[in-house]
Amino acid sequence: MNEITSAPAAAPGPAAGLPDDIARRVVTRCRQLGLGQDEAAARAGMSPRYLGQLLDFGPGFDPGAVFRLARVLGMSRADLVEGRTDAPPGGPRAAPRPRLLRLTEQECWARLGTHGVGRIALPGERFPLVLPVNYTVDGTTVAYRTSDFGAPAAAAGDDVAFEVDRIDDRRSSGWSVLLGGRAERVRDPEEERRLVGLAAAEPWAGGHRTLWIRIVPETVTGRVVGPAGDADGGGGP
Repeated sequence: MNEITSAPAAAPGPAAGLPDDIARRVVTRCRQLGLGQDEAAARAGMSPRYLGQLLDFGPGFDPGAVFRLARVLGMSRADLVEGRTDAPPGGPRAAPRPRLLRLTEQECWARLGTHGVGRIALPGERFPLVLPVNYTVDGTTVAYRTSDFGAPAAAAGDDVAFEVDRIDDRRSSGWSVLLGGRAERVRDPEEERRLVGLAAAEPWAGGHRTLWIRIVPETVTGRVVGPAGDADGGGGP
């Protein structure tokens, strides 16, 4: 059998589609490891032809062979058969006739909602430092809590970028919003108490985090991608 460059056709029945997914994961993992698929088959104690049959008919064809193949690829059997449940979002296929559209500033704020988890990009010596933070929207600003010595505290006084996105694997669609502006430390105790009362103000990371940082954006931009005719492009916040 030559190199498997695309997933084989699935056998008919209730598991249709599953062999395609397993074959795709085998191809991807072999490429990551720099391992030829014939060599992977040999290490798993099977011929290349038998590997092809295994990928044609799915895990029920020979469960023991699937287990050996997963071990050779440095994966659990569940990860090989079902895929990682903690994998980053974004499926292998684009939406049919995808459309990329700009969001208005009003639409961007609507996507951000009242709170959520985003990524803040801080200036670094060579490259930006990107960190996740759970944020609260306050008017047309974004605020988050950190500790005096936490890495996000270094944003105070700097120009930063702040990004939030959502991806819908099932619909091959999603959106992203990017804010650019100055990060300011909140110093007024009354303002700090007010922010604490807003939605989802408690940091996910826990600990003693009493420093509030507010991002005052100068630019607010967004994009949405999805199938033609799908105006929502991945759902709201």
